[in-house]
Amino acid sequence: MHSENQQLTTKIADCQRALDEQVRHVINCHFDPEKGTPFWLEYAGKLGFDPRNKIHGYNDLTLLGHFQDEWLRGGPIRRWVPKALADQPIYVFETGGSTGLPKSRISIRDFQIDYEQFSQRLSFETFPHGSDWLMLGPSGPRRLRLAVEHLAQVRGGICFLVDLDPRWVGKLIKQGKHHQFEAYRDHIVHQALQLLRAHDNIECLFTTPKLLEALCEKISLNKAGIKGIFCGGTEMSAQFHRFAREELVPGIDFVPTYGNTLMGLAYSKPFDPADNYSIVYYPPNPRAVIELVTPNNPHKTVGYGKTGRVMLTTLTEEFFMPRFLERDEAERAEPTEQFPWDGVQDLRLFSELKETVSVGVY
Repeated sequence: MHSENQQLTTKIADCQRALDEQVRHVINCHFDPEKGTPFWLEYAGKLGFDPRNKIHGYNDLTLLGHFQDEWLRGGPIRRWVPKALADQPIYVFETGGSTGLPKSRISIRDFQIDYEQFSQRLSFETFPHGSDWLMLGPSGPRRLRLAVEHLAQVRGGICFLVDLDPRWVGKLIKQGKHHQFEAYRDHIVHQALQLLRAHDNIECLFTTPKLLEALCEKISLNKAGIKGIFCGGTEMSAQFHRFAREELVPGIDFVPTYGNTLMGLAYSKPFDPADNYSIVYYPPNPRAVIELVTPNNPHKTVGYGKTGRVMLTTLTEEFFMPRFLERDEAERAEPTEQFPWDGVQDLRLFSELKETVSVGVY
């Protein structure tokens, strides 16, 4: 046991060094006067110091303050494109718009890299190479649609898609038009059923908790040949996790995930009955870091097992977002052999925002 603890301690230290190295590299990318990002170069002009000289690791990012929500609402969008990458094809992805004007972020290859790395952690037995996928989730300006399609392609498959506009669903719910909402949901599920019945090679599925439940009311996914389900969304609670495994899709590999436009994709700790269906997510370190902080003092990290607000840092050559206070809260989870950095357990909407944020509409 002592040697196991020592091995984990060594792994944690190695990951911390890799993170500090990633921070230095990303700071150099975004603050280089010739190759950097217009937004960050302008920001550096107000700081009174060159971040490349002062920021040597993750902890030094406090010198930059907190990334602000409003910076991503509105244009010009090209201020976020690093000069070194300005000649590349640029994607723009939007957040759901649950807290006002959607936030926009640029992307070039990040969404593909994130899902290529995620693919390496999926089972080849239950997400077989060469199998086709059904992506039953939000489409439009969201990175999820292109990312899941890329995941299918990386694994040798073809991805079938449905149209889904969650903003329209949100409007119907806010206006109390539940009959219309149910009709729209049925329309989405009908599209999915048509695809599943027409294409026998679809063995893998991405969807959200609410759509999975609606789909399972109409069809047995086991009988339809689905072997693996990759499922994410705000409604992914321990209660739903248990319901999915025991009632909706028993015998199918069920992989919960937490992802967003700004971070990418977190990995879930492999299912262990001892966890009592509680879900633990680990961010894709060192490309993204989640720290759980005290709500009224975001400079202070909470202890293991304690509740804190999610503070997200994204660190890639394309996109740098330091210390952004997210709309979620969770309990801080300890590093593991597989993920030797901090995780988050039982992620949910930040309690102080529950009255003002509309989420989980799909």
